[in-house]
This record gives sequence, C-alpha cells and structure tokens, in this order.
Amino acid sequence: MSTTPNFRERVLGGEWLAGTFINLGSSLTAEIAGRAGFDWLMLDYEHGPGSDETLLHQLQAASATPAATIVRLAANETPRFKRALDLGAGGVMVPYVSTETEARAAVAAFRYPPRGVRGVAKSNRAAGFGIDFDDYYAHAHERLVNMVQIETPEALENLDAMAAVDGVDVLFVGPLDLTTNLGVQGNFDHPLFVEARRRVAKSARAAGKAAGILVTAPNQIPVLREEGYTVMAFGSDGGAVTTGLRQFAAALRGK
Repeated sequence: MSTTPNFRERVLGGEWLAGTFINLGSSLTAEIAGRAGFDWLMLDYEHGPGSDETLLHQLQAASATPAATIVRLAANETPRFKRALDLGAGGVMVPYVSTETEARAAVAAFRYPPRGVRGVAKSNRAAGFGIDFDDYYAHAHERLVNMVQIETPEALENLDAMAAVDGVDVLFVGPLDLTTNLGVQGNFDHPLFVEARRRVAKSARAAGKAAGILVTAPNQIPVLREEGYTVMAFGSDGGAVTTGLRQFAAALRGK
C-alpha cells in the first residue's frame, strides 16, 4: 500500500495547494493545465459549457497528469454528485452552500451508505469498472475532497457550524458571488470582503479544515497565505486563451 498522502490528506494536512479553473469543457486544456505544475484542477460544470461526455474526456485526460481533479457542480443536488463522482472525479466543489443543513446534504450526497445517500454501482469508471469496487466503496470517503463554496452573507453567519460538519473538507470563497451578495461587487479590497475572508479562514482553521479561494490578482497571494488560505486557484483556461490570443493579435497589428 502506498504511503504517499492522497489529495484529501494533503488538503487537511494544511499543504499549500495551487490550482486553476478549467471552464472551456476541453480535454486538451485540462491535460495542458495538468502538466503545467498545478496540484489540482477545478473542472467547472456550474458556469462552464460542458456536458457529462466532456467531463468524462476531461477526467480521462487529466488522469495522465499529476493534478487532482475537482468538479464544480451546477447545484447542491444529489444526482449531480453521483454523476461526477462515478465518472472518476477526485472530489467536488459545491456552490452556494449557506447553512449547516445544506452542508450536511452535500456530504450525504457525496458518501455511500451508511455514511450517506450516494447511489451504489459497481461498473463505473471511479471503481475501475468493477475491478476496484470493494476498495473504492470502503475508502472513497477517506480519499475524495468536498469543497463547499462560501458565497452569501448567510453562509458567513453559519461558518462554524458548516466547518464542523464531518466530510466538509474546504470552505472555499467565491469572490465575485460573495462580493456581489455583500453589495460590493468586484471590490476585492473592500473591508466587508476582507473581513469575510478572515472569518472564513478562522472558522476553517478552528475546525481542522482548509480554507480555499479563487485568487483574483497575483499580489493577493501572500496576503491570502498570511490569512490562512492553503487551497488556492488562480486563473482559468478560458482566461489564458483569451489573454494569449488578444496578445497575439495585438502583436501582429503592431500594438
């Protein structure tokens, strides 16, 4: 048996883990990102254009790289967990989790009975098409990562209760949604948002969980690390392609 820590152990162990968002639904950019030096990739199926088929192809491509794969679900709905996890995701990111009840529902959908309500099937990719089912069924709850997104003022009032839920591994701040819902959209230096960030990190740390966030500018990284954030994502494949192509066009036009 390998003694190398799995991704969840690294998350809960407080290791600094660098990731990026993959929002184009492309298996090629997922593979490129997985080889670029990131610890984890967030495959976006909340705002991204992909389908179950594109998710499968992305997971297959990323599996040939060192990066762990986290799928952001479109909603905190039980069937969505089953689909992503059966395809072989290393974990999920759940948007708009605002209460302890919602956090517990996310964990229940994420885990097999008797620990949860995830539907059981043997012949899926996650279980090695049946070959590895016994091991996967017995240990999936120890290996898969559950990130709940903090995006509302209500969530800020329930941080300690959500962080205390067994199976919630990361409190992950969604900066644009949270600033929008705080009435300061896009103002990532606003005192309301800075205080919210600090509260998230404090609650996560007190519960032995990790604090995560999408970084919106490189100069934020040392500040966020000082605040206690260890699971960070920066940029996206869509953003990288857009920026790169605009630069190419500008160079050709002498701008």
